[in-house]
Amino acid sequence: MLHLVCGKIAAGKSTLVARLGAEPGTVVVSEDSLLARLYPGEQETLADYARNSGRLYDAIAPLLVQMLQNGISLVLDFPANTPAQRARLRKLFEQAGCPHRLHFLDVPDDVCKARLRQRNAAGLHEYTVSEEQFDQFTSHFVPPSGDEGFEVVRYDA
Repeated sequence: MLHLVCGKIAAGKSTLVARLGAEPGTVVVSEDSLLARLYPGEQETLADYARNSGRLYDAIAPLLVQMLQNGISLVLDFPANTPAQRARLRKLFEQAGCPHRLHFLDVPDDVCKARLRQRNAAGLHEYTVSEEQFDQFTSHFVPPSGDEGFEVVRYDA
C-alpha cells in the first residue's frame, strides 16, 4: 500500500503519517527530513524547495517503486498538494502495481496558522515557516478532485 498525504502546512500531515507508519511492514519516507539533511541551509525560497524536492524525488523514486513491488507499504510524507505533485506521485503506484490511498487533510487556514505558531514555538520541526511563507505555499494548494482518480480518504479539522 502506498499512502500519500495532501494538506496545507501544519494541517496535521506529520501526525497522520506517524500513525499510518506505525503499522507493521510499513516505512515512512519524510521529504522534510531528507531535504533538511541533504540541503542544509538551502531551503530559503519556494524555488529552492521546488529544485531540491525534484532532485530528491528523481533520486529515490526507483527505490520507492522497488520497495512497493517487494511488499513493503510506504507512507510518503511528501506533499501531494497540487495536481502536478499528485501526477508525479501517481507514477509510483502505477509502476509498482500496488494499491494506494490519498489522505486529504481539509483544514482551514486559521487552524493551520495557529498550529504553525505552536509548532514554530516548540522548535521541533526541521523548518520554521513564517505566516508569509505559509500564505505563499498555500496559494499553490489545490484540493484533490474526483477526476484525478485517487482513492481519497478525507479528514476534516
